[in-house]
Amino acid sequence: MKKTILSILFFTMGIFCISELYARENTDLKNWPKGKDPETIGLLVANRFVESPHNSFRPPAPPKSITYPEVCAWYGAIKFAEVTNNKVLLKKLEQRFLPFFDDEKHLVPRPFHVDYSVFGTVPLELYKHNKDQRFYDMGMRFADAQWTLPVDSPEVKKNEYQKFLDQNLTWQTRYWIDDMYMITMVQSKAYHITGDKKYIERAAHEMVIYLDTIQRPNGLFFHAPDAPFFWGRGNGWMAAGMSELLTSLDKNNKDRSTIMASYLKMMESLKKYQRPDGLWGQLIDKPESWVETSGSAMFAYAMIMGVKNGWLDKNEYAPSVRKAWLALIDYINEDGDISNVCEGTNRKNDYQYYLDRKQKTGDMHGQAPMLWCAWALLK
Repeated sequence: MKKTILSILFFTMGIFCISELYARENTDLKNWPKGKDPETIGLLVANRFVESPHNSFRPPAPPKSITYPEVCAWYGAIKFAEVTNNKVLLKKLEQRFLPFFDDEKHLVPRPFHVDYSVFGTVPLELYKHNKDQRFYDMGMRFADAQWTLPVDSPEVKKNEYQKFLDQNLTWQTRYWIDDMYMITMVQSKAYHITGDKKYIERAAHEMVIYLDTIQRPNGLFFHAPDAPFFWGRGNGWMAAGMSELLTSLDKNNKDRSTIMASYLKMMESLKKYQRPDGLWGQLIDKPESWVETSGSAMFAYAMIMGVKNGWLDKNEYAPSVRKAWLALIDYINEDGDISNVCEGTNRKNDYQYYLDRKQKTGDMHGQAPMLWCAWALLK
């Protein structure tokens, strides 16, 4: 009888130890299989960015100006270089920018649209390191332009824009889901550089208005009111935008609790729709849609930020993060390019349209959030 009891006890203890070991391994965001750690992967993707021509995700043609996917990858590479103290990489990223003050001036976009305004994030982020006044002036020009009525607009447009400014919203407001990364990023950076709270306060106010206007009851977002689909990367911009903004907001900010509640609601829904392989689909709630990596990486990034900052319960969300990171790496080739990235996508009220979007490899829409993830995991 004693032997039986002891056997049961030892067996139970063994099961408990195995469960504890599995739980620890599942929530471990520091130790990774060889070659799959964020420093190795981040360096691979960052170096790939440095060697890539401008706007390399587009067909081989001279670009008219720098576009937001390149800006987002550039920002991610800077943050990765910063967290790994890679001064060589940081210098290369700065050198890539310098021609914009001279031979490549024509590639600097005009700040008349959210997709162009986010460009200001890069010079402001580089200014933190080099203290070069040119970088400051350029970055702040983009940040200030979002809340300054464009003088060269037609009169009818000026009236429309002024209505937004009167509500303390940027005149670039349009209630598209990607806006909440493009607007909040450059405003947050302006706040960090200047210490002037007007930048972060107006970004937070803008976010709250967007959330009140377009977030669905399940925490996710339609691509647009006339495109009622939970498109992956579109939702990724919202997830990343809220994460970035929450790290910058003071706990006493009047809008922080509203943004946090919306963030938590979204993360809960994303966890529910995460697939067994660790990733998410081109249409989040449609299991028949294909695996899409750019949105998946953005969701992983938002969850990493939540776990690292204590917004999300580590035991509940770290396993989702670990599974997503390891799954994403399987889509990266030896050159550092990630596959299964949805091509640029405008809104359309057509389910099949989203399923038929081209899947690209090396598109910076996907390269960028992999760099964000690598930085956040190492932070």
